Amino acid sequence: MDNTDAITSYFDFNTLLNGSKCLKCPEDKWPDSRKEECLSKLIQFLSYEETLGSALACISVLFCLLTFSVFCLFIIKRKTPIVKANNRELSYLLLISLMFGFMCSLAFIGRPNRIMCMIRQVMFAVIFSLCVSTILAKTITVVMIFSATNPDSKLKKLVGLRIPIYIVPVCTMVQIILCIVWLTTDAPFAEFNMAAEIGIIVIECNEGSRVLFACVLGYMGLLASVSLFVAFLARKLPDTFNETKFITFSMLVFASVWVTFIPAYLSTKGKQTVAVEIFAILSSSAGCLFCIFSPKCYTILLHPEMNTRQYITGRNARNRGIQ
Repeated sequence: MDNTDAITSYFDFNTLLNGSKCLKCPEDKWPDSRKEECLSKLIQFLSYEETLGSALACISVLFCLLTFSVFCLFIIKRKTPIVKANNRELSYLLLISLMFGFMCSLAFIGRPNRIMCMIRQVMFAVIFSLCVSTILAKTITVVMIFSATNPDSKLKKLVGLRIPIYIVPVCTMVQIILCIVWLTTDAPFAEFNMAAEIGIIVIECNEGSRVLFACVLGYMGLLASVSLFVAFLARKLPDTFNETKFITFSMLVFASVWVTFIPAYLSTKGKQTVAVEIFAILSSSAGCLFCIFSPKCYTILLHPEMNTRQYITGRNARNRGIQ
């Protein structure tokens, strides 16, 4: 008998003598430091009880309240020129969609389950499609208004068709159809990720069909790209309140956030992945809110003399005199 056989026989003898047996721990458990028993692995998800989850939740609620304050301000000042400019109904709809956008980030906090995984992904996709399609409708409204004043414009014939009214429901309905197909074929579900971190079980949402998930995100990217392109082309139109310039800035912020989100999302693990997605939702929504509405709120609250028909008429007259 060589040395290897002797050592093996020795351990076999001690195993029989002590009445113990070496067993492999299940995947959801972890051996203790003495290798004597199996302990349950820690379960990890982004919760409201921890600092990161509670901080993101507070930021979401604060931004939602801020958006609601702007909405109330626009309702109160609804008869003023700055609110009437560029379709005030679209401004109301955009503010409401931004409020829901801030609140939908709360669905990403807490223990995931199958229902919540489906709700939060679909809610995020539909709300942001509604938001971006509303911005696109606002941009096209500006273009059509100024084309109506130009007798040589080919777009003048389209003014009577009221195209911006149909942009929002049609663009949003396309995203809803994509989400329905996604949910009926291969819906998102909660899964236990045991490979993300050693000794920790991460409960996370699996997207299900990655192809349909990519289609949903790609459609939002398409809407944002079209909005940015139209706003960029119309940025030099003589708009009194620089609406198209503000929309261009907001779409640049929106696109920048989601472009940088992709590598950050792919490089993080565990609950940090969810935190990155929440941060992208909050920052892109806040970018749209501040870029589009903060200049208007500044004028309404601090320079009310600029929010009058006489001021706008006089400014337009001066502009025509300069030209």
